[in-house]
Amino acid sequence: MRSGIDHSARDPKVRPQDDLFAHVNGGWVARTEIPADRGRYGSFDVLRESAEQQVRDIITSVAEGNPEPGTVARKVGDLYSSFMDEERIEQRGVEPLAPWFAAIDDVASPQDVVVLLGRFLRSGVDGLVHPIVNTDDRDSSRYVVYFEQAGIGLPDEAYYRDPQHESIRAAYPGHVARMLTLAGLYAGDAAAAAADRIVELETRIAASHWDQVSNRDAVKTYTLVDRAGLAELTPGIDWDAYLAAAQAPTTAFDQVIARQPDHLRSIAAALAEVDVATWQDWLRWRVVHALAAYLPGAIVEENFDFYGRTLSGVPQIRDRWKRGVGLVEDALGEAVGQLYVEKHFPPRAKERMVELVDNLVEAFRRDFLGLEWMHLETRREALAKLDAFTPKIGYPETWRDYSGLEVDADDLVGNVARATAFEVDRNLAKLGGPVDRDEWFMTPQMVNAYYNPGLNEIVFPAAILQPPFFDVDADDAVNYGGIGAVIGHEIGHGFDDQGSQFDGKGNLRNWWTDEDRVNFDGRAQRLIAQFNDLESRDAPGHKVNGALTVGENIGDLGGLTIGHAAYRISTEGGEAPVIDDLTGDQRFFIGWAQVWCGAAREAEAIRLLAIDPHAPMDLRANAVRNLSEFHEAFDVVEGDGMWVPEDERVRIF
Repeated sequence: MRSGIDHSARDPKVRPQDDLFAHVNGGWVARTEIPADRGRYGSFDVLRESAEQQVRDIITSVAEGNPEPGTVARKVGDLYSSFMDEERIEQRGVEPLAPWFAAIDDVASPQDVVVLLGRFLRSGVDGLVHPIVNTDDRDSSRYVVYFEQAGIGLPDEAYYRDPQHESIRAAYPGHVARMLTLAGLYAGDAAAAAADRIVELETRIAASHWDQVSNRDAVKTYTLVDRAGLAELTPGIDWDAYLAAAQAPTTAFDQVIARQPDHLRSIAAALAEVDVATWQDWLRWRVVHALAAYLPGAIVEENFDFYGRTLSGVPQIRDRWKRGVGLVEDALGEAVGQLYVEKHFPPRAKERMVELVDNLVEAFRRDFLGLEWMHLETRREALAKLDAFTPKIGYPETWRDYSGLEVDADDLVGNVARATAFEVDRNLAKLGGPVDRDEWFMTPQMVNAYYNPGLNEIVFPAAILQPPFFDVDADDAVNYGGIGAVIGHEIGHGFDDQGSQFDGKGNLRNWWTDEDRVNFDGRAQRLIAQFNDLESRDAPGHKVNGALTVGENIGDLGGLTIGHAAYRISTEGGEAPVIDDLTGDQRFFIGWAQVWCGAAREAEAIRLLAIDPHAPMDLRANAVRNLSEFHEAFDVVEGDGMWVPEDERVRIF
């Protein structure tokens, strides 16, 4: 049997005992140039490019068949065509935005701003809050609306205050001014003055935004209010008028969960205190900013120049066909996904995955039964949660119905607005109804996976189930180190610092004894401290935020520990064969490290350190240093680069 290891990616000059990431991936990193249209590039991206090409082939094949009007196939083809028709887009200019600009011209009061933001909700233009429909964290049997903070144009509140982002902050007003000028809204000094007012307002809004670490806190971000409570949080904001403008049910906000109450208080004050003319400036910017990708080339280029080149160090915009595929994925993802599965996902891959998942769950079960620091009361709850896990593999059982979505091959901006309205209506329609436990939040062609605490489910789309994550014909050790550890990672999210606060039914509830919680939190704090001392090779001098990445780091640690235990279960206690001069345990850890093969541009690496809850790729690969099993597999000793003294190794599960 072949191992499934890509030996051409390795750097034999680096020992795994000193740097597993470089040993496994160093050759690939040395010879691979990050594509000009990407900020980072690695195993995930290679698979995403492959899936992207496969989806493009599906789209063009469907369109060439001249499907009947109104069919989902016709909608797929027409949506893609509307994006690819650059000549028509140039001819129309910013004319598709004229109705929005006219409505903004008519704004005369804070109440008018609120009404317009309700209309924005249906058009793909984000406002001051982003309403999201999801299961109630404290009652997973029902849907509720969450209010998420919004209203700024930079990636995060830290960009408006942190000294390390000063160069981005300095470049931002000029970008806003140029965009407003290209849209024909202002000229010369007037554009610069408007941009200054917009950035000043955004800076005020950002001051009330919670930081990334606070936003991870499931308890802190749960404030359930009724209509009276919402009115008390946001005096002066007429939410009935907002709902009417959004064509939403009048009862949609009868109860909402304010994720950041401070932000709601702040925007209510800002609406009352900031002059209407400044709000008009900001509204115009929100429209141009949100819809820039669907406008003439000069606007597209300026938008990319700031958000691509300046913010992430990416020199070249992605090919237009790739951006067109992305639009179709966003609007009609499951329609394309159904065809993708038929062509690219063999049934035996799903069968093998079921076996892997079963072994991972059994490994977690054995781990909990033998976990010395966990007491019986907590252990029972953990096992009950494990028993209630729902794995979803490949694709949804029921495909989404797109019959209500209207697509016009000659109206790109209109298509974007209608697709947004379709999704808004689909989500709002959930309120008051039964929870759809079969719904997927990723398409089958997405190279990713997720854990959803509200449904206590782990989800693995079809596109991730290929090398280096999973090879149906390869050695078990590499598969367990790849997709097995990823499965373990996603299950581990059910027991990370935030997921562990949800019970088996998906409800936010403390099911831990006080002593066990202290023990768990102590281990998590050690992991935070460990990663706070690390920096990625792609952004030298910039440290990881251990508190921001702790959930994913716990997931990685649990995935590795339990993935390795599941591999041992799969061998039924026997000794694995030596393949490619590597033992089974060595192949397991190499399988893990090659999943994280990749590199990032420095600017992008710095940006991700500020906003991404995942640690950099090289540090994820080298998280194995916490496992005694890794030290034993490669005979790592004191003085080796990967050596961690036994009493400093963090082990949670």
